[in-house]
Amino acid sequence: MMMLRQTTRKACLGLRASPLGLGRRLYHENVIDHFENPRNVGSFNRNDPDVGTGLVGAPSCGDLMSLQIKVDDSGQIIDTRFKTFGCGSAIASSSVASEWIKGKTIEESLTIKNAEIAKHLRLPPVKLHCSMLAEDAIKSAVRDYKEKRAKANAAAEEETVEA
Repeated sequence: MMMLRQTTRKACLGLRASPLGLGRRLYHENVIDHFENPRNVGSFNRNDPDVGTGLVGAPSCGDLMSLQIKVDDSGQIIDTRFKTFGCGSAIASSSVASEWIKGKTIEESLTIKNAEIAKHLRLPPVKLHCSMLAEDAIKSAVRDYKEKRAKANAAAEEETVEA
């Protein structure tokens, strides 16, 4: 059972393409670290008005990424969570993105680019779409948060007018 688990883990990372070890693809230690010890895994209540949720996917490879941000009243991201279904590079990209945006304002988080994530993880060209998904997930989570805030502000104004 342990051997099967190790083989599966290595296959997810692309460390062994065949039982003979032919076609090996080696990943940088940053990818392996974030895959084996992902940070901020989990989820928040999507209905929380302080939470923005970004859900993005790449149909071509089957990766699906959900990134959530929890934002305080000053617009600072105070916590993050992610869930990713995909390869080791997608999981690592999500983990890095969730770490990098924590403590930033929502506007500052939008300055994080996929090229920075890919460079940090030293992703091979065939895996660059994973860092692109992470950037898209950040943008999507911020957009969702802003939409929730706009609706909440409109509802509050409506209540004030009625009173």
